[in-house]
Amino acid sequence: MIIAIDGPAASGKGTIARRLAAHYRLPHLDTGLLYRATAATLIAEGRDLYDEESAVSAARGLGLTDFDETTLRSRQMAEAASVVAAMPGVRAALIEAQRAFAARPGGAVLDGRDIGTVVCPEATVKIFVTASAAARAQRRVVELANRGEKADYNAILADILRRDARDSDRAAAPLRAADDAVRLDTTHLGIESAVAEALRIVEAARIRA
Repeated sequence: MIIAIDGPAASGKGTIARRLAAHYRLPHLDTGLLYRATAATLIAEGRDLYDEESAVSAARGLGLTDFDETTLRSRQMAEAASVVAAMPGVRAALIEAQRAFAARPGGAVLDGRDIGTVVCPEATVKIFVTASAAARAQRRVVELANRGEKADYNAILADILRRDARDSDRAAAPLRAADDAVRLDTTHLGIESAVAEALRIVEAARIRA
């Protein structure tokens, strides 16, 4: 069983994906970390973030698990990841690794921007998680504040709107719901309610299959 979870930043897709993976005892891959790690490599080595050749080289050198999530989850890295994720060469370099992860015996849960549309179009279940930009910005404020980072709501909202535009308008694998994905709007849902609804969606898909 392959579960594809897509959606914009701070929609709750990552938490939902992790909870589904734990429930069904499946491996989980946050594909956004691959793009963040690619950007982090460029920054650490002093290379141009907008140089696609360098970005592709960095992407090809990644493992799937050797990530320092504390560093990668920063606002700076989120913005940088959105830059490299728009590069067709980077996406091509990472797509086979993601598909290999999904092909593990028993299945897997993957979350990102293009899992249901590009990486795993044959996924058993596709969920597109969304929420209003205002709700997502407020969640990010709380998340950053809990980590002791400065959290300016207006700046974070601007970041989210900018990332949404870049992710949706890029030529390579733009952010959009797959035609057969089930939409899950978490604007007014707490995490427990959102996870419960996601579980209902998965079980309905398993019955159909």
